[in-house]
Amino acid sequence: MVVLSNSEQEENSEAVQTILRSLDNPQTAGLILEEQANALKTILGDASVLKLVRAHDKLEEGRKQVETQDTVQLAKEVTDELEAQVTRDDSAAELSGLLQDPHFVSLLEVHDGVAFKTYASPPAPSAALVEDSGTMNGFGGQPIRMVGLHKQPNKPLGMTLGVENGDLVVARIIHGGMIDRQGLLHVGDKIKEVNGKDMSGNPNELQDLLRDSTGKIFLKVIPSNVEAPALSQVFLRAHFDYDPTKDTMIPCPDAGLSFKRGEVLQIVEQDDPNWWQAKRTDDSDEAGIIPSQICEERRRSFVRKERPKSGIFCGGSKKKQKIMYKSAKNSDFDKHEMLVYEEVARMPPFHRKTLVLVGAQGVGRRTLKSRLMLSDRSRFGTTIPHTSRVPREDEQSGKNYHFTTRQEMEQDIRAGMYLENGDFEGNLYGTKVDSIREVMRSGKMCILDVNPTALKILKNPEFMPFVVFIAAPSLDDMKVRYKNAQADGNIVRKRTDEDLQKTVDESEKLYNTYSHYFDCVIKNENLEDGLMELKQRIEDLSTEPQWVPVSWVY
Repeated sequence: MVVLSNSEQEENSEAVQTILRSLDNPQTAGLILEEQANALKTILGDASVLKLVRAHDKLEEGRKQVETQDTVQLAKEVTDELEAQVTRDDSAAELSGLLQDPHFVSLLEVHDGVAFKTYASPPAPSAALVEDSGTMNGFGGQPIRMVGLHKQPNKPLGMTLGVENGDLVVARIIHGGMIDRQGLLHVGDKIKEVNGKDMSGNPNELQDLLRDSTGKIFLKVIPSNVEAPALSQVFLRAHFDYDPTKDTMIPCPDAGLSFKRGEVLQIVEQDDPNWWQAKRTDDSDEAGIIPSQICEERRRSFVRKERPKSGIFCGGSKKKQKIMYKSAKNSDFDKHEMLVYEEVARMPPFHRKTLVLVGAQGVGRRTLKSRLMLSDRSRFGTTIPHTSRVPREDEQSGKNYHFTTRQEMEQDIRAGMYLENGDFEGNLYGTKVDSIREVMRSGKMCILDVNPTALKILKNPEFMPFVVFIAAPSLDDMKVRYKNAQADGNIVRKRTDEDLQKTVDESEKLYNTYSHYFDCVIKNENLEDGLMELKQRIEDLSTEPQWVPVSWVY
């Protein structure tokens, strides 16, 4: 049992004394074990515990009497309490040192000043928002803010400026830029002075001065008091290349963001209908300006009229030529399809339902399809086409082809049951959409090598295709590969240099027309390497996140 001296009992808090008296009470002692009572008395009677309790009591007393006792004085009293223990207790010495640290004392003084509202005299105009009394360049009694910046040479501040009613106004704050990180300027703020130079009525000169200045810059600003818009969370895949340094329409080329076709951008601000703010999805914080959807569409729609080849000027005839859409001429309309951005969403790894191989004739996509099928028949499957031709002696319906009549095929084609179809030597051939669904239901990934015009039918949540464009190598590489195939005896039909050049040209045209459908591009310079890369791309689907059309998710 611990016995406290009278002096310790007097210094101890009332709560501790009450607990100790309760433990000595026979009725209380009967409710708990004697060992537990002794242990609790030992803890409460420890000298270190008593010091902490006394310090707590001092702080609690100061909190209750905050109107009559400030925290600086309270800290001094706690320090005095600890002085006797500093030489014997390391914890007491450390606490005493913290309470006497000049920075900590200054913090307490600021706290007391705010708590008791004993503010000092107002700060200088260079550091506060003040009312113009007419002596500060006569800005009509509007509130003025002085803003200090540090501009590095050849590095933009991260904002664009505009002129409104003769004033230089902050038109845009670039997300992630220096101005945005500091939060000192806002959209709509009017800049009246730069480094003390009043240029009211000369916004262009003021803008030039701000652009050419480096180092410390002091701005006199009339705040707009407009709240910043909420950060957008839209992701778009770009379907064109963009270089702001070559764009004559962009308001500020230095603030532009360049990107390549196929890159995914996060749109962080869309308030301006013509120019959006975007950043890359590679964890980069700083954004840049890019043309909006409507801006780029208008730019592409503006086409100058060509003069007639005869050189004769034609009058303005109002008669217009009407062109009916025909599925057989689908590719002609696809060439004029205007695609700028596509909204996408980031999905965790998952298996696609179909694999679509697209490429020009002669690039080897059918060979890649056959080898991929043979590599794992339990994982990959393909469709069996339908035909109206008569089966040969060794052919069975449902094995290499589904044989049917021309009349039945034409009826199903009109009903939209075929993904694609064609006429060869008087016989119809085609792939039914239901045959794709049949392979998918078996749990296999359906491999298709189709005409690119069928991609707009396949690219939907039902089929979720992984579209791979098999690109032709250069003409020289095509010649080398063709000669090697000739030497190995793998040539089915002879091809001239003109045929090879046609394959290269067709491959380039297909890419330019349908690249917005492609998930990846494989240049088939070597069949073995091409097959290995194709397998790796398929494996990546189950291990890496994917950007897919937002319609697949919502």
